[in-house]
Amino acid sequence: MTSSTPGTRPIAQTAVDPAADQSDPGPSPRCERTGLGFRAAFLGAACIGLLALAACDEQAEAPPPKPAVGVRPAAMKGVSESFEFVGHIQAIYKVDLRARIEGFLEKLLFREGQDVKVGDLLYQIEKIQFQTDVDQAKANVASAEAEATNAGLQYGRNLTLSKEQFSPQSLVDRKKASLDSDRAKVMQTRAALTRAEVNLGYTDIRSPIEGRIGRTAYQIGNLVNPASGVLATIVSQDPMYVLFPVSVRDLEIIRASRGEADGGLAKIDIRVRLSDGQEYPLAGVWNLTDPQVDQTTDTLIMRATIPNPNRLLIDGQFVTAVIQQRREAPRLIIPQVALQVDQSGYYALVVDSEHKVERRPVKTGPNRDADVVITSGLKEGENVIVDGVQKVRPGQLVQETVVQPAAGS
Repeated sequence: MTSSTPGTRPIAQTAVDPAADQSDPGPSPRCERTGLGFRAAFLGAACIGLLALAACDEQAEAPPPKPAVGVRPAAMKGVSESFEFVGHIQAIYKVDLRARIEGFLEKLLFREGQDVKVGDLLYQIEKIQFQTDVDQAKANVASAEAEATNAGLQYGRNLTLSKEQFSPQSLVDRKKASLDSDRAKVMQTRAALTRAEVNLGYTDIRSPIEGRIGRTAYQIGNLVNPASGVLATIVSQDPMYVLFPVSVRDLEIIRASRGEADGGLAKIDIRVRLSDGQEYPLAGVWNLTDPQVDQTTDTLIMRATIPNPNRLLIDGQFVTAVIQQRREAPRLIIPQVALQVDQSGYYALVVDSEHKVERRPVKTGPNRDADVVITSGLKEGENVIVDGVQKVRPGQLVQETVVQPAAGS
């Protein structure tokens, strides 16, 4: 019901439902709170993203770690001067066994590849016919001696009778001629006996030297004769020769390097390095320099005798012969693993005082066990890289660690 006062404007009132007011607080406050939360979440995510980007930039700008390498200092070591040549091993004695008579092989009395001694029986040829020849020759000798004995008796009787004028001188002369003829026949039969005995001896083929016998070309039952060729070969084993050609120029250098202050020559050993790079443990003794120079190559042959008790050296084997002085002199060495090579020659990677890698061309001398002599390009104490050389390049900073040499090196 609306009341109004005369002269005033009526005010309209609207009824409000209390239940409706409690259940619906109104849209405006909810919308305001939702917008503030979104903005705060967005700002937080943006800050996290910025921090992550900053961290990534810091990681990208961080320098890479320096590679680690192992180094060894170049050091002075007592090393004897040496010269290397390509050579080969040669047996001192080598014998080809051959048949000297014709016959069938009856026995083969060795194992191929075994060691034999002087006088060992190796082959035996059938003996029957040669034994028969010996027996016949002995009979001929006996018969000739009997005839010579008879001729001597007759000559003696006639000589006695001729002195007493009971036998003519002509008969004495005939008896003397008959005696001389029978004596000659004895000599002939004895020579035939000797030949028959020698041929019988040829049925036994024995080793004339001590060494190792190879393969046999004939077996039991084969017919052999002087034209059959080599039956087997025996090669002496200990000691052996090592022969190597040396140019006249190198020979002059070797002689100059051996010069002593008193005018004499320094003692030398001949060493041998096998094809696998291993050094033969025993030294040889020089015993010959060829007195003639090969005009086509301007070289001459040097030879040394070297022990071979373990049969490691084989006749005909190629080796590296090393002429090595017995006295030692200080020489600069580095491990062989530090030595690199390319088209320009040998070089080593050196770590300087600023921990930088430097490429250093070098000239090398002889190898000594696991080391190599350096004649130029390095100084004593400079650190050469022996481990990790594939990981670095010249000018690069590295973290070096000194590697200790192995025991006994």
